[in-house]
Amino acid sequence: MKKIGLTLLTAFVGGAMALGTYKVFESKYADNMSLEEKQNVYFANNKAFAGITSSAGETDFTQAAAAATPAVVYIRTTYAASTDSRGGSQQDMMDRMFGDMFGQRGGQPRQSKPRQASGSGVIISPDGYIVTNNHVVAKADKIDITLNDHRVFTAKVIGTDPNTDLALIKIEGTNLPVVKFGNSDDVRVGEWVLAVGNPFNLTSTVTAGIVSAKGRGIGILDQQGDDDDDDMGGGNPFGMRMQGQSQAKVKRGIESFIQTDAAINPGNSGGALVNTKGELIGINSAIASHTGSYEGYGFAIPVNMAKKILGDIQKFGAVKRGYVGVQFTELTADNAESLKASKTVGLYVQEVLPGSGGEAAGLKQGDIISKVEGNTVYESSDLQERVARLAPGDKIKLTVLRDGAAKDFVVTLKGEAPVAKKTEVSKTATELYNKLGASFTPLSAEQRAKFKVNGGVTVTQVRRGGVFDEFEVPVGSIVTKINQQPINSTQDIDKAITNLRNGNVVISGFYPDGGSFTNSFMVGQ
Repeated sequence: MKKIGLTLLTAFVGGAMALGTYKVFESKYADNMSLEEKQNVYFANNKAFAGITSSAGETDFTQAAAAATPAVVYIRTTYAASTDSRGGSQQDMMDRMFGDMFGQRGGQPRQSKPRQASGSGVIISPDGYIVTNNHVVAKADKIDITLNDHRVFTAKVIGTDPNTDLALIKIEGTNLPVVKFGNSDDVRVGEWVLAVGNPFNLTSTVTAGIVSAKGRGIGILDQQGDDDDDDMGGGNPFGMRMQGQSQAKVKRGIESFIQTDAAINPGNSGGALVNTKGELIGINSAIASHTGSYEGYGFAIPVNMAKKILGDIQKFGAVKRGYVGVQFTELTADNAESLKASKTVGLYVQEVLPGSGGEAAGLKQGDIISKVEGNTVYESSDLQERVARLAPGDKIKLTVLRDGAAKDFVVTLKGEAPVAKKTEVSKTATELYNKLGASFTPLSAEQRAKFKVNGGVTVTQVRRGGVFDEFEVPVGSIVTKINQQPINSTQDIDKAITNLRNGNVVISGFYPDGGSFTNSFMVGQ
Protein backbone atom coordinates (compact mmCIF):
# COMPACT_ATOMS: atom_id res chain seq x y z
CA MET A 1 0.00 0.00 0.00
CA LYS A 2 2.87 2.37 0.84
CA LYS A 3 4.31 1.72 -2.59
CA ILE A 4 0.96 2.52 -4.28
CA GLY A 5 0.57 5.65 -2.19
CA LEU A 6 4.06 6.78 -3.11
CA THR A 7 3.32 6.20 -6.79
CA LEU A 8 0.11 8.24 -6.60
CA LEU A 9 1.90 11.06 -4.77
CA THR A 10 4.66 11.09 -7.36
CA ALA A 11 2.10 11.25 -10.18
CA PHE A 12 0.23 14.10 -8.48
CA VAL A 13 3.42 16.12 -7.90
CA GLY A 14 4.54 15.48 -11.47
CA GLY A 15 1.21 16.66 -12.85
CA ALA A 16 1.29 19.78 -10.71
CA MET A 17 4.82 20.56 -11.85
CA ALA A 18 3.82 20.09 -15.48
CA LEU A 19 0.85 22.42 -15.05
CA GLY A 20 3.05 24.98 -13.31
CA THR A 21 5.60 24.74 -16.10
CA TYR A 22 2.84 25.40 -18.65
CA LYS A 23 1.74 28.50 -16.71
CA VAL A 24 5.29 29.87 -16.53
CA PHE A 25 5.85 29.07 -20.22
CA GLU A 26 2.55 30.68 -21.17
CA SER A 27 3.19 33.93 -19.31
CA LYS A 28 6.86 34.28 -20.23
CA TYR A 29 6.82 33.36 -23.88
CA ALA A 30 3.25 34.20 -24.95
CA ASP A 31 4.28 37.13 -27.16
CA ASN A 32 6.55 34.90 -29.26
CA MET A 33 4.17 31.98 -29.57
CA SER A 34 2.31 31.13 -32.76
CA LEU A 35 -1.49 30.94 -32.75
CA GLU A 36 -1.35 27.14 -32.79
CA GLU A 37 1.08 27.09 -29.85
CA LYS A 38 -1.20 29.47 -27.94
CA GLN A 39 -4.05 27.02 -28.51
CA ASN A 40 -2.00 24.02 -27.37
CA VAL A 41 -1.07 25.74 -24.11
CA TYR A 42 -4.60 27.02 -23.55
CA PHE A 43 -6.30 23.66 -23.96
CA ALA A 44 -3.60 21.76 -22.06
CA ASN A 45 -4.50 23.91 -19.06
CA ASN A 46 -8.28 24.00 -19.60
CA LYS A 47 -9.81 20.72 -18.45
CA ALA A 48 -13.37 21.93 -19.07
CA PHE A 49 -13.09 20.67 -22.64
CA ALA A 50 -11.51 17.32 -21.83
CA GLY A 51 -14.85 15.53 -21.48
CA ILE A 52 -16.40 16.63 -24.76
CA THR A 53 -16.96 13.69 -27.08
CA SER A 54 -18.60 13.41 -30.45
CA SER A 55 -22.37 13.56 -30.00
CA ALA A 56 -23.28 12.34 -33.48
CA GLY A 57 -24.53 9.01 -32.20
CA GLU A 58 -27.14 10.64 -29.97
CA THR A 59 -27.74 13.65 -32.21
CA ASP A 60 -27.16 15.89 -29.18
CA PHE A 61 -25.38 19.14 -29.99
CA THR A 62 -25.54 20.80 -26.56
CA GLN A 63 -21.91 20.19 -25.61
CA ALA A 64 -20.58 21.39 -28.96
CA ALA A 65 -22.77 24.51 -28.84
CA ALA A 66 -21.71 25.28 -25.27
CA ALA A 67 -18.03 24.92 -26.19
CA ALA A 68 -18.14 27.12 -29.31
CA THR A 69 -20.71 29.84 -28.61
CA PRO A 70 -18.76 31.87 -25.99
CA ALA A 71 -15.87 32.40 -28.43
CA VAL A 72 -17.94 33.50 -31.45
CA VAL A 73 -18.16 37.29 -31.49
CA TYR A 74 -20.45 39.87 -33.07
CA ILE A 75 -18.64 42.31 -35.38
CA ARG A 76 -20.06 45.73 -36.21
CA THR A 77 -18.17 47.74 -38.80
CA THR A 78 -18.48 51.46 -39.51
CA TYR A 79 -17.68 53.11 -42.84
CA ALA A 80 -16.96 56.72 -43.70
CA ALA A 81 -19.87 58.94 -44.70
CA SER A 82 -20.05 59.67 -48.41
CA THR A 83 -21.21 62.79 -50.22
CA ASP A 84 -21.50 61.39 -53.74
CA SER A 85 -24.42 59.60 -55.31
CA ARG A 86 -22.71 56.19 -55.18
CA GLY A 87 -21.82 56.46 -51.53
CA GLY A 88 -25.19 57.79 -50.34
CA SER A 89 -28.33 55.78 -49.76
CA GLN A 90 -31.27 55.63 -52.14
CA GLN A 91 -33.16 57.94 -49.77
CA ASP A 92 -30.31 60.47 -49.94
CA MET A 93 -30.57 60.44 -53.72
CA MET A 94 -34.34 60.96 -53.59
CA ASP A 95 -33.87 63.87 -51.17
CA ARG A 96 -31.38 65.53 -53.52
CA MET A 97 -33.62 65.06 -56.55
CA PHE A 98 -36.92 66.12 -54.99
CA GLY A 99 -35.87 68.24 -52.01
CA ASP A 100 -37.30 71.48 -53.44
CA MET A 101 -40.82 70.02 -53.38
CA PHE A 102 -40.63 69.80 -49.59
CA GLY A 103 -38.98 73.13 -48.96
CA GLN A 104 -35.47 71.72 -48.83
CA ARG A 105 -32.42 72.68 -50.85
CA GLY A 106 -32.38 70.25 -53.73
CA GLY A 107 -29.55 69.46 -56.06
CA GLN A 108 -26.83 69.92 -53.42
CA PRO A 109 -24.72 67.04 -52.14
CA ARG A 110 -25.67 66.19 -48.58
CA GLN A 111 -23.33 64.54 -46.10
CA SER A 112 -24.80 61.09 -45.46
CA LYS A 113 -24.51 59.30 -42.17
CA PRO A 114 -21.69 56.80 -41.66
CA ARG A 115 -22.75 53.37 -42.86
CA GLN A 116 -22.68 50.29 -40.65
CA ALA A 117 -22.74 46.55 -41.28
CA SER A 118 -22.23 43.43 -39.22
CA GLY A 119 -20.70 39.98 -39.27
CA SER A 120 -19.12 37.37 -37.04
CA GLY A 121 -15.69 36.30 -35.87
CA VAL A 122 -14.06 33.53 -33.85
CA ILE A 123 -11.62 34.05 -30.97
CA ILE A 124 -8.68 31.69 -31.52
CA SER A 125 -6.28 32.74 -28.76
CA PRO A 126 -6.91 33.85 -25.17
CA ASP A 127 -5.06 37.15 -25.75
CA GLY A 128 -7.56 38.36 -28.32
CA TYR A 129 -6.71 37.20 -31.85
CA ILE A 130 -9.90 36.80 -33.90
CA VAL A 131 -10.39 35.23 -37.32
CA THR A 132 -13.08 36.56 -39.63
CA ASN A 133 -13.67 37.06 -43.34
CA ASN A 134 -11.82 39.72 -45.28
CA HIS A 135 -15.11 40.90 -46.76
CA VAL A 136 -16.48 41.51 -43.25
CA VAL A 137 -13.80 44.08 -42.34
CA ALA A 138 -12.71 45.32 -45.79
CA LYS A 139 -12.68 49.15 -46.00
CA ALA A 140 -13.99 49.50 -42.42
CA ASP A 141 -13.00 52.62 -40.51
CA LYS A 142 -13.97 51.20 -37.14
CA ILE A 143 -14.47 47.61 -35.99
CA ASP A 144 -16.44 47.02 -32.78
CA ILE A 145 -16.46 43.57 -31.21
CA THR A 146 -19.17 42.34 -28.84
CA LEU A 147 -18.48 39.15 -26.91
CA ASN A 148 -21.09 36.60 -25.93
CA ASP A 149 -21.00 38.03 -22.38
CA HIS A 150 -21.76 41.52 -23.82
CA ARG A 151 -18.30 43.00 -23.27
CA VAL A 152 -17.40 45.43 -26.07
CA PHE A 153 -13.96 46.02 -27.61
CA THR A 154 -12.49 47.89 -30.57
CA ALA A 155 -10.48 45.68 -32.92
CA LYS A 156 -7.28 46.35 -34.84
CA VAL A 157 -6.67 44.79 -38.26
CA ILE A 158 -3.48 42.71 -38.09
CA GLY A 159 -3.66 41.65 -41.73
CA THR A 160 -5.92 40.36 -44.49
CA ASP A 161 -5.78 37.86 -47.34
CA PRO A 162 -8.41 38.57 -50.03
CA ASN A 163 -7.26 35.51 -51.99
CA THR A 164 -8.78 33.25 -49.32
CA ASP A 165 -11.23 35.82 -47.87
CA LEU A 166 -9.58 35.63 -44.44
CA ALA A 167 -8.64 38.38 -41.99
CA LEU A 168 -6.90 38.39 -38.63
CA ILE A 169 -7.96 41.11 -36.20
CA LYS A 170 -7.14 41.62 -32.52
CA ILE A 171 -8.70 43.02 -29.38
CA GLU A 172 -6.87 43.80 -26.16
CA GLY A 173 -7.97 41.21 -23.62
CA THR A 174 -6.78 38.28 -21.50
CA ASN A 175 -8.21 34.87 -20.61
CA LEU A 176 -10.77 35.18 -23.39
CA PRO A 177 -12.85 32.13 -24.43
CA VAL A 178 -11.33 30.20 -27.34
CA VAL A 179 -12.64 27.74 -29.93
CA LYS A 180 -10.32 24.77 -30.30
CA PHE A 181 -8.81 24.10 -33.73
CA GLY A 182 -10.06 20.89 -35.29
CA ASN A 183 -8.70 19.01 -38.30
CA SER A 184 -10.60 19.76 -41.49
CA ASP A 185 -8.82 16.92 -43.29
CA ASP A 186 -10.71 14.49 -41.03
CA VAL A 187 -14.10 15.98 -41.88
CA ARG A 188 -16.32 13.48 -43.68
CA VAL A 189 -19.23 14.09 -46.00
CA GLY A 190 -22.44 13.36 -44.13
CA GLU A 191 -21.20 14.19 -40.62
CA TRP A 192 -23.09 16.60 -38.39
CA VAL A 193 -21.80 20.17 -38.04
CA LEU A 194 -22.95 23.37 -36.35
CA ALA A 195 -22.79 26.91 -37.74
CA VAL A 196 -22.38 29.54 -35.02
CA GLY A 197 -22.74 33.24 -35.79
CA ASN A 198 -24.91 36.33 -35.76
CA PRO A 199 -27.35 36.22 -38.71
CA PHE A 200 -29.66 39.24 -39.16
CA ASN A 201 -28.13 40.77 -35.98
CA LEU A 202 -29.43 37.82 -33.94
CA THR A 203 -26.40 37.26 -31.75
CA SER A 204 -25.14 33.83 -30.69
CA THR A 205 -27.23 31.77 -33.09
CA VAL A 206 -26.53 28.05 -33.60
CA THR A 207 -27.82 26.03 -36.55
CA ALA A 208 -27.21 22.37 -37.38
CA GLY A 209 -26.69 20.48 -40.61
CA ILE A 210 -24.38 18.05 -42.31
CA VAL A 211 -21.30 18.34 -44.48
CA SER A 212 -22.66 18.19 -48.02
CA ALA A 213 -19.33 18.17 -49.87
CA LYS A 214 -15.64 19.04 -49.53
CA GLY A 215 -13.16 20.82 -51.77
CA ARG A 216 -15.77 23.02 -53.44
CA GLY A 217 -14.49 25.68 -55.82
CA ILE A 218 -17.40 28.00 -56.58
CA GLY A 219 -15.53 30.86 -58.28
CA ILE A 220 -16.86 33.55 -55.96
CA LEU A 221 -13.46 34.96 -54.94
CA ASP A 222 -12.56 35.61 -58.59
CA GLN A 223 -15.88 37.39 -59.23
CA GLN A 224 -15.69 40.18 -56.65
CA GLY A 225 -15.64 43.65 -58.19
CA ASP A 226 -13.68 46.77 -57.35
CA ASP A 227 -16.65 48.97 -56.57
CA ASP A 228 -18.89 49.22 -53.54
CA ASP A 229 -21.32 46.48 -54.45
CA ASP A 230 -22.95 45.54 -51.16
CA ASP A 231 -24.94 42.84 -52.90
CA MET A 232 -21.74 40.87 -53.53
CA GLY A 233 -22.97 38.76 -56.38
CA GLY A 234 -26.31 40.17 -57.51
CA GLY A 235 -26.43 39.43 -61.21
CA ASN A 236 -24.11 36.46 -60.78
CA PRO A 237 -25.84 33.63 -62.67
CA PHE A 238 -24.75 31.11 -60.06
CA GLY A 239 -26.27 33.11 -57.20
CA MET A 240 -23.10 32.89 -55.12
CA ARG A 241 -22.95 35.57 -52.45
CA MET A 242 -20.57 36.72 -49.77
CA GLN A 243 -22.56 37.45 -46.63
CA GLY A 244 -21.09 40.88 -45.92
CA GLN A 245 -19.45 43.96 -47.36
CA SER A 246 -17.75 44.58 -50.68
CA GLN A 247 -14.18 43.53 -51.23
CA ALA A 248 -11.30 44.39 -53.49
CA LYS A 249 -10.76 42.61 -56.78
CA VAL A 250 -9.14 39.25 -56.20
CA LYS A 251 -6.95 38.03 -59.03
CA ARG A 252 -6.20 34.53 -57.72
CA GLY A 253 -8.95 33.28 -55.45
CA ILE A 254 -8.03 30.09 -53.59
CA GLU A 255 -11.14 28.05 -52.90
CA SER A 256 -11.62 24.63 -51.36
CA PHE A 257 -14.80 25.19 -49.37
CA ILE A 258 -16.55 22.81 -47.01
CA GLN A 259 -20.17 22.80 -48.21
CA THR A 260 -22.89 22.46 -45.57
CA ASP A 261 -26.65 22.69 -45.32
CA ALA A 262 -26.48 24.22 -41.82
CA ALA A 263 -28.38 27.50 -42.18
CA ILE A 264 -26.03 30.42 -42.96
CA ASN A 265 -27.46 33.90 -43.54
CA PRO A 266 -26.27 37.54 -43.77
CA GLY A 267 -24.29 38.21 -40.58
CA ASN A 268 -22.95 34.65 -40.34
CA SER A 269 -19.84 35.54 -42.33
CA GLY A 270 -16.69 34.96 -40.32
CA GLY A 271 -18.50 32.71 -37.84
CA ALA A 272 -17.57 29.20 -36.79
CA LEU A 273 -18.35 25.87 -38.41
CA VAL A 274 -17.70 23.29 -35.69
CA ASN A 275 -17.94 19.53 -35.44
CA THR A 276 -19.83 17.67 -32.73
CA LYS A 277 -16.80 17.89 -30.44
CA GLY A 278 -17.06 21.69 -30.55
CA GLU A 279 -13.85 21.95 -32.61
CA LEU A 280 -13.42 24.61 -35.28
CA ILE A 281 -13.29 23.00 -38.72
CA GLY A 282 -14.19 25.97 -40.91
CA ILE A 283 -14.87 29.71 -41.18
CA ASN A 284 -18.30 30.43 -42.69
CA SER A 285 -17.89 32.60 -45.75
CA ALA A 286 -20.52 32.39 -48.48
CA ILE A 287 -23.87 31.00 -49.58
CA ALA A 288 -25.39 29.96 -52.90
CA SER A 289 -28.62 31.90 -53.14
CA HIS A 290 -30.82 33.72 -55.64
CA THR A 291 -32.36 35.86 -52.88
CA GLY A 292 -29.39 36.72 -50.67
CA SER A 293 -30.72 34.51 -47.86
CA TYR A 294 -30.27 30.85 -47.01
CA GLU A 295 -31.44 28.36 -49.62
CA GLY A 296 -29.62 25.24 -48.43
CA TYR A 297 -26.04 25.79 -49.57
CA GLY A 298 -23.38 27.33 -47.33
CA PHE A 299 -19.61 27.35 -47.72
CA ALA A 300 -16.83 27.50 -45.13
CA ILE A 301 -13.05 27.92 -45.44
CA PRO A 302 -11.28 24.79 -44.08
CA VAL A 303 -9.47 25.48 -40.83
CA ASN A 304 -6.31 23.63 -41.91
CA MET A 305 -5.82 26.16 -44.70
CA ALA A 306 -6.87 29.04 -42.44
CA LYS A 307 -4.26 28.12 -39.79
CA LYS A 308 -1.41 28.60 -42.25
CA ILE A 309 -2.79 31.90 -43.58
CA LEU A 310 -3.45 33.30 -40.10
CA GLY A 311 -0.08 32.12 -38.79
CA ASP A 312 1.68 33.97 -41.61
CA ILE A 313 -0.28 37.15 -40.94
CA GLN A 314 0.51 36.96 -37.23
CA LYS A 315 4.22 36.34 -37.80
CA PHE A 316 4.99 38.29 -40.97
CA GLY A 317 2.10 40.73 -41.35
CA ALA A 318 1.21 39.18 -44.72
CA VAL A 319 0.87 35.75 -46.31
CA LYS A 320 4.02 33.99 -47.52
CA ARG A 321 2.57 32.02 -50.39
CA GLY A 322 4.34 29.40 -52.46
CA TYR A 323 3.60 28.69 -56.12
CA VAL A 324 4.02 25.64 -58.34
CA GLY A 325 4.13 27.92 -61.37
CA VAL A 326 1.78 26.20 -63.82
CA GLN A 327 -1.39 27.25 -65.58
CA PHE A 328 -3.91 24.47 -65.96
CA THR A 329 -7.45 23.52 -66.97
CA GLU A 330 -9.70 21.07 -65.17
CA LEU A 331 -10.33 18.04 -67.33
CA THR A 332 -13.93 17.03 -68.01
CA ALA A 333 -15.69 14.71 -70.40
CA ASP A 334 -16.54 17.79 -72.48
CA ASN A 335 -13.04 19.23 -72.94
CA ALA A 336 -10.79 16.14 -72.84
CA GLU A 337 -11.13 15.47 -76.56
CA SER A 338 -10.34 19.04 -77.62
CA LEU A 339 -7.26 19.01 -75.36
CA LYS A 340 -6.23 15.64 -76.81
CA ALA A 341 -6.11 14.24 -73.28
CA SER A 342 -6.49 10.54 -72.58
CA LYS A 343 -8.21 11.16 -69.22
CA THR A 344 -11.34 13.02 -68.18
CA VAL A 345 -10.18 13.78 -64.64
CA GLY A 346 -7.17 15.75 -63.39
CA LEU A 347 -5.54 19.07 -64.28
CA TYR A 348 -4.25 19.59 -67.80
CA VAL A 349 -1.06 21.71 -67.76
CA GLN A 350 -1.39 24.42 -70.41
CA GLU A 351 1.76 26.34 -69.52
CA VAL A 352 4.75 26.01 -67.22
CA LEU A 353 5.95 29.46 -66.18
CA PRO A 354 9.64 30.24 -66.79
CA GLY A 355 11.76 30.22 -63.65
CA SER A 356 9.07 28.50 -61.61
CA GLY A 357 9.37 25.55 -59.28
CA GLY A 358 7.33 23.51 -61.75
CA GLU A 359 9.83 24.18 -64.53
CA ALA A 360 12.77 23.31 -62.29
CA ALA A 361 11.11 20.02 -61.33
CA GLY A 362 10.58 19.05 -64.97
CA LEU A 363 6.85 19.61 -65.53
CA LYS A 364 5.83 20.18 -69.15
CA GLN A 365 2.93 21.51 -71.17
CA GLY A 366 0.49 18.66 -71.83
CA ASP A 367 1.12 16.90 -68.52
CA ILE A 368 -1.93 15.85 -66.53
CA ILE A 369 -1.61 16.35 -62.76
CA SER A 370 -3.47 13.34 -61.36
CA LYS A 371 -2.40 13.27 -57.70
CA VAL A 372 -1.12 15.63 -55.00
CA GLU A 373 0.76 13.96 -52.16
CA GLY A 374 -0.82 10.66 -53.22
CA ASN A 375 -4.39 12.02 -53.21
CA THR A 376 -6.40 11.97 -56.44
CA VAL A 377 -7.00 15.37 -58.05
CA TYR A 378 -10.54 15.81 -59.32
CA GLU A 379 -10.66 19.61 -59.55
CA SER A 380 -8.43 22.66 -59.14
CA SER A 381 -9.29 23.11 -55.46
CA ASP A 382 -7.62 19.76 -54.66
CA LEU A 383 -4.30 21.25 -55.73
CA GLN A 384 -4.82 24.85 -54.66
CA GLU A 385 -5.88 24.07 -51.09
CA ARG A 386 -2.88 21.79 -50.53
CA VAL A 387 -0.44 24.36 -51.95
CA ALA A 388 -2.09 27.16 -49.93
CA ARG A 389 -0.91 25.46 -46.73
CA LEU A 390 2.73 25.63 -47.81
CA ALA A 391 5.34 28.39 -47.94
CA PRO A 392 8.07 29.28 -50.43
CA GLY A 393 10.81 26.66 -50.16
CA ASP A 394 8.45 23.86 -49.13
CA LYS A 395 8.24 20.77 -51.32
CA ILE A 396 5.15 19.08 -52.74
CA LYS A 397 4.87 15.74 -54.51
CA LEU A 398 2.85 15.72 -57.75
CA THR A 399 1.96 12.63 -59.76
CA VAL A 400 1.73 13.41 -63.45
CA LEU A 401 0.44 11.39 -66.40
CA ARG A 402 2.76 11.79 -69.40
CA ASP A 403 2.58 9.66 -72.52
CA GLY A 404 0.23 7.30 -70.73
CA ALA A 405 2.60 6.65 -67.81
CA ALA A 406 2.50 8.01 -64.26
CA LYS A 407 5.57 9.89 -63.06
CA ASP A 408 6.27 11.50 -59.68
CA PHE A 409 7.78 14.98 -59.42
CA VAL A 410 8.87 16.81 -56.28
CA VAL A 411 8.32 20.54 -56.77
CA THR A 412 10.03 23.13 -54.56
CA LEU A 413 7.58 26.02 -54.30
CA LYS A 414 8.82 29.47 -55.20
CA GLY A 415 7.55 32.67 -53.69
CA GLU A 416 5.93 35.77 -55.03
CA ALA A 417 5.52 39.14 -53.34
CA PRO A 418 2.19 38.96 -51.46
CA VAL A 419 -0.51 41.38 -52.55
CA ALA A 420 -3.42 42.55 -50.44
CA LYS A 421 -5.52 45.64 -49.80
CA LYS A 422 -7.73 47.45 -47.15
CA THR A 423 -8.74 50.44 -44.76
CA GLU A 424 -9.13 54.34 -44.16
CA VAL A 425 -10.11 56.85 -41.26
CA SER A 426 -10.86 57.57 -37.46
CA LYS A 427 -9.71 58.85 -34.00
CA THR A 428 -8.60 56.35 -31.32
CA ALA A 429 -5.23 54.59 -31.47
CA THR A 430 -6.81 51.46 -32.90
CA GLU A 431 -8.88 53.40 -35.44
CA LEU A 432 -5.87 55.47 -36.51
CA TYR A 433 -3.81 52.29 -36.82
CA ASN A 434 -6.47 50.81 -39.10
CA LYS A 435 -6.50 54.05 -41.12
CA LEU A 436 -2.83 53.53 -41.99
CA GLY A 437 -3.96 50.49 -44.01
CA ALA A 438 -0.72 48.57 -43.59
CA SER A 439 0.90 45.73 -41.67
CA PHE A 440 4.37 45.81 -40.14
CA THR A 441 7.13 43.65 -38.67
CA PRO A 442 10.34 44.73 -36.87
CA LEU A 443 13.46 45.22 -38.98
CA SER A 444 15.95 42.39 -39.30
CA ALA A 445 19.67 42.95 -38.69
CA GLU A 446 20.24 42.84 -42.47
CA GLN A 447 17.65 45.57 -43.06
CA ARG A 448 19.10 47.78 -40.34
CA ALA A 449 22.51 47.46 -42.01
CA LYS A 450 21.11 48.09 -45.50
CA PHE A 451 19.29 51.30 -44.52
CA LYS A 452 21.92 52.32 -41.95
CA VAL A 453 19.35 52.73 -39.17
CA ASN A 454 19.21 51.54 -35.58
CA GLY A 455 15.57 50.53 -35.68
CA GLY A 456 12.25 50.68 -37.49
CA VAL A 457 9.55 48.47 -38.91
CA THR A 458 9.15 47.14 -42.44
CA VAL A 459 5.88 47.41 -44.36
CA THR A 460 4.68 43.87 -45.14
CA GLN A 461 1.24 44.69 -46.54
CA VAL A 462 -0.50 47.75 -48.02
CA ARG A 463 -4.29 47.72 -48.14
CA ARG A 464 -6.46 49.69 -50.56
CA GLY A 465 -7.88 52.99 -49.34
CA GLY A 466 -5.45 53.43 -46.45
CA VAL A 467 -2.94 56.21 -45.90
CA PHE A 468 0.00 54.13 -47.14
CA ASP A 469 -1.90 53.30 -50.33
CA GLU A 470 -2.82 56.95 -50.92
CA PHE A 471 0.80 58.06 -50.47
CA GLU A 472 2.04 55.13 -52.59
CA VAL A 473 4.31 53.78 -49.87
CA PRO A 474 4.97 50.23 -51.13
CA VAL A 475 5.57 46.90 -49.41
CA GLY A 476 9.23 46.70 -48.35
CA SER A 477 9.41 50.33 -47.22
CA ILE A 478 10.81 51.16 -43.78
CA VAL A 479 9.06 53.35 -41.18
CA THR A 480 11.52 54.83 -38.71
CA LYS A 481 9.53 57.62 -37.04
CA ILE A 482 5.94 58.72 -36.49
CA ASN A 483 5.45 62.20 -35.03
CA GLN A 484 9.22 62.29 -34.39
CA GLN A 485 9.00 59.21 -32.14
CA PRO A 486 11.25 56.23 -33.01
CA ILE A 487 9.29 53.20 -34.21
CA ASN A 488 10.45 49.64 -33.55
CA SER A 489 7.17 47.75 -33.07
CA THR A 490 3.42 48.00 -33.62
CA GLN A 491 3.12 49.03 -29.97
CA ASP A 492 5.32 52.05 -30.75
CA ILE A 493 3.00 52.91 -33.63
CA ASP A 494 -0.02 52.82 -31.29
CA LYS A 495 1.64 55.33 -28.96
CA ALA A 496 3.00 57.61 -31.65
CA ILE A 497 -0.14 58.07 -33.76
CA THR A 498 -2.07 59.45 -30.79
CA ASN A 499 0.64 62.06 -30.12
CA LEU A 500 -0.88 64.49 -32.60
CA ARG A 501 0.68 67.74 -33.76
CA ASN A 502 -2.08 70.20 -34.66
CA GLY A 503 -4.23 67.24 -35.70
CA ASN A 504 -1.53 65.85 -38.02
CA VAL A 505 0.21 62.48 -38.09
CA VAL A 506 3.70 62.69 -39.64
CA ILE A 507 5.32 59.46 -40.89
CA SER A 508 9.00 59.24 -41.90
CA GLY A 509 11.05 56.44 -43.38
CA PHE A 510 12.68 54.97 -46.48
CA TYR A 511 11.42 53.45 -49.72
CA PRO A 512 12.77 50.01 -50.68
CA ASP A 513 15.33 51.65 -53.01
CA GLY A 514 16.73 53.71 -50.12
CA GLY A 515 15.05 57.03 -50.91
CA SER A 516 13.59 58.82 -47.89
CA PHE A 517 10.02 60.03 -47.44
CA THR A 518 8.02 62.13 -44.99
CA ASN A 519 4.23 62.14 -45.30
CA SER A 520 1.56 63.69 -43.10
CA PHE A 521 -2.20 63.41 -42.91
CA MET A 522 -4.91 65.22 -40.98
CA VAL A 523 -6.93 63.13 -38.54
CA GLY A 524 -10.61 63.24 -39.47
CA GLN A 525 -13.14 64.50 -36.96
